[in-house]
Amino acid sequence: MADELATMDATAQAELVRSGEASPVELVDAAIERIEELNGDLNAVIHPLVERAREQAAGDLPDGPFRGVPMLHKDLGAHWADEPYHEGTKFLRDLGWMEKDETWLAARFRGAGFVSCGKTNTPEFGILPTTEPQAYGPTRNPWDTGHSSGGSSGGSGSAVAAGMVPIAHANDGGGSIRIPASECGLVGLKPSRARVTMGPQFGDPASGLSVELALTRSVRDCAAILDAVHGPGPGDPYFAPAPERPYLDEVGADVGKLRVGVMTSAPSEAFDVHPDCVAAAEGAGELLESLGHGVEASYPAAMNDADYIDRFIGRWVAIVAANLYYWSLRVGRELTADDVEPTTWALAEGGKNVSAVDLMGILAFQQGSARAVAEWWESGFDLLLTPTLGEPPPPLGQFDPNPDDPTAPLQRAVPTGGYTAVWNATGQPAISLPLHWNDDGLPVGIQLVAPYGREDVLLRVAAQLEEASPWADRTPAVFAATPA
Repeated sequence: MADELATMDATAQAELVRSGEASPVELVDAAIERIEELNGDLNAVIHPLVERAREQAAGDLPDGPFRGVPMLHKDLGAHWADEPYHEGTKFLRDLGWMEKDETWLAARFRGAGFVSCGKTNTPEFGILPTTEPQAYGPTRNPWDTGHSSGGSSGGSGSAVAAGMVPIAHANDGGGSIRIPASECGLVGLKPSRARVTMGPQFGDPASGLSVELALTRSVRDCAAILDAVHGPGPGDPYFAPAPERPYLDEVGADVGKLRVGVMTSAPSEAFDVHPDCVAAAEGAGELLESLGHGVEASYPAAMNDADYIDRFIGRWVAIVAANLYYWSLRVGRELTADDVEPTTWALAEGGKNVSAVDLMGILAFQQGSARAVAEWWESGFDLLLTPTLGEPPPPLGQFDPNPDDPTAPLQRAVPTGGYTAVWNATGQPAISLPLHWNDDGLPVGIQLVAPYGREDVLLRVAAQLEEASPWADRTPAVFAATPA
């Protein structure tokens, strides 16, 4: 059964527990064995929680939909009490920092029955779209270990793609769920803004850019985990409208005929789109058309605003500066350049130059852009189709700091996040699906974007595409088992 478990999604593993064919202990032990077997090659898991996981699996687990299913969670965002929490930083690592409470999302994961077997690697503060922190070293892509697994949820992406666990926690402030989904051949849904609570510590993190969920191997897992964790917490400043029915009911439901716009040019022509990424989006458009949908070249004109990327970067560096201040307060001393990576420090210094007036202007600009973008959907479109990224998984090392310009890695990130970050600013849901592999055998995702609050539409059509062009049998070079 060990080999079979590596290829099963979380829903299938949960069914083994419900039917009595496997126990939570057996599932968790098998996952730990896979992690120990593969992590030396991938560096995806930086904090194994082996004894804790085994103790939980043998204990009285909640009778949730994923009772006994092993997972991993990213070392940034949702956390349980009394576990390492370092956000990819050297200073928290050296302090041996432990969180003393659990987030509401972590409690919902626990209530769903998941057993966390460890924490996954992330770039420092989740800033860059590759997982290569100085504190813990690079996470490698199981499809080709010389390439990035994406970021900032790259440790989670690498682990799920390699079959260590069927599902892993992830979050997204500019593409950090969808980027590793694309680069690792997984399903990655960025939910609507405030669909999943960020409490109790945060109500409006990164001024509304950031959201939390997971990376999965199947659409049904994505829908089921969203069912398990969505909804506001007490005192949240705002929240997404409740779905009309469970998200899992959308999987296999009638899709109808949708009107889909396709965009393969770069927003604002800010970067050259790799031909592999264009081919992925065009192929997905042809598949949608074969399924009866109307597909045409169209996208919101507001996405070509020449100021958009610069304004987003201005907002991003202000967030980095605020994050250093937040951690200075938490650790009880002012952080210095010696505590963080050169890129982080340079961005934070730039962020200090973004005045309160500047930031309010950026937010007003992006809120106006969100309304202009939304008008395109109001004109009669149901979905927008794009490449998830402007490039295939890049080789490791391309985001290394430049001594002459330590901010260069953020500019290098534009082709990676150019299609993803806009939807963090608008708050709309977007999903990356693994429908294409290039001639080098690397996955190249496609992205579908829906109006705010319409994860139901995304999951419905994603399930239809999964059935029409299944990816479950595709496994990378570094994998826990060889399917029969």
